[in-house]
Amino acid sequence: MELELKHHAHKVGVNVHHFEWCTKYRYQMLKKDEYKKFCEDALRETAQRHKISIRELFVMPEHVHMSAELPPNMSQSRALQLMKGNLSYQLFRFEPKFRLRYPKGHFFSPGACANSTGYTTVDVVDSYVKNQEDIHQRKLEIYFAGSPAL
Repeated sequence: MELELKHHAHKVGVNVHHFEWCTKYRYQMLKKDEYKKFCEDALRETAQRHKISIRELFVMPEHVHMSAELPPNMSQSRALQLMKGNLSYQLFRFEPKFRLRYPKGHFFSPGACANSTGYTTVDVVDSYVKNQEDIHQRKLEIYFAGSPAL
């Protein structure tokens, strides 16, 4: 996806960020394809409503990666609040059984990773988010290759 300067009333620039957040206790609640698809759709809908442009999005069984361009007046914390909060709300409505695992209604961990990116790193972040499955698989292969045979 091509990155170009955005022109606003009193500024010009880009506001691209890399976000990552995890399910509480790293439970693999998003393993099923229907949950992953639902998460992607809910996040895209939320982003569109708040004028956030999602560059790349990948849902893993226990965490979400997203590269997004925010409106100039939106902070990282506000974007995370909107995305995580709405997704959690939508997931509990979509699958009421999730309340059995999270009775207090906290689907995601309170923290998150949020990095701003510039021209030199946007492609790297987009590639990282797009190739999440390959990256995590490689880490497992390296881990098991280094461990003694059982």
